[in-house]
Amino acid sequence: MEAEKAVLLIWQRADEAPDDVAYRAEELTGLCEAAGAQVVGTIVQRRRAPDPRWYLGQGKVEALGLLVESTNADLVVADGELRPTQARNLEDAVHRRVVDRTVLILDIFARRAVSREGKLQVEIAQLKYLLPRLSGRGAEWSRLGGGIGTRGPGETKLELDRRRIRARIAKLERDLADLSAHRSRLRQRRVRDSAVVALVGYTNAGKTTVRARWVADRGRVAEAFGRDRLFDTLDVTARRVFAPGGEPYVVTDTVGFVEHLPHHLVEAFRSTLEEVTYADVIVLVVDASRVPDRHLRATRQVLADLRALDKPIITFYNKMDLAAWQPPPDLEALQTVYGSAVAGDLEPLYQAVEARLPQAKEKAD
Repeated sequence: MEAEKAVLLIWQRADEAPDDVAYRAEELTGLCEAAGAQVVGTIVQRRRAPDPRWYLGQGKVEALGLLVESTNADLVVADGELRPTQARNLEDAVHRRVVDRTVLILDIFARRAVSREGKLQVEIAQLKYLLPRLSGRGAEWSRLGGGIGTRGPGETKLELDRRRIRARIAKLERDLADLSAHRSRLRQRRVRDSAVVALVGYTNAGKTTVRARWVADRGRVAEAFGRDRLFDTLDVTARRVFAPGGEPYVVTDTVGFVEHLPHHLVEAFRSTLEEVTYADVIVLVVDASRVPDRHLRATRQVLADLRALDKPIITFYNKMDLAAWQPPPDLEALQTVYGSAVAGDLEPLYQAVEARLPQAKEKAD
């Protein structure tokens, strides 16, 4: 199937540096590729705030229309979150589908979800994103005060749609609560039997590959490495491994973070993300080859939101074989380790973690 062609819309704040804009464009391009689209053009506009009607100024909207036609693009992707009226006005102007970054990430999550729990979480987030957009259109119609095409079945259908969506969300949340309760029981059994190490980090930092190496080196089974793509893992994956002395512990890997992760997704995936709060040690995996300071800040912010910064944290700068320079140590971590899950020795990471597990502390005492 041929990839959809996409044009990017980037709003540049008046005080925003060009490097930051380039980074956002690069990340949005990666998100488009993860969703199966090919980026064929980009429109950037620097202004104090997005235009309330069009997101872009009128001149840029005209330029967007020309770019869409010349590249034969199928859709337009805005880096910020669009208001419903902005999206509709842009669609009317360029005659193409217009989506924002939130829709894009929701689409990627929908593609990646494998487990029933993951699929429920994604659908809840999608419906919660959709609901106010239906409401917004209904409010718009009601202000018209009636007239041909604005009353009767149209508004009735809209109200019915809203009721159905709310009912669907309620059912999905009940089902999710049941699954979360089951996972909680499994987690309690894990925590009771073994110490837990949680791998966290920005999407595509290499967490799944780190876990696979860990299992290969310290476990008793082999696992496939992660793939080089955004949001490769959405579900919590737990594997038992063993310290050199034979003591078992569990290594978990879960959904990756990203800057400005849509709040609907954070809310829907909270039970999954909160797995990290039950860990004895957190390994913060950072891609050393790509804006590590920025990714480190974004990951720490999510951990702060989850109230997990009081946990023992070891920062692991991964992909050092691809890095042009060595990032400075993370002064907020107990220890910083450098290496590569693909091309290096992870023994220093294992030793740093195992020295801080409860059973190691008990031996030392």
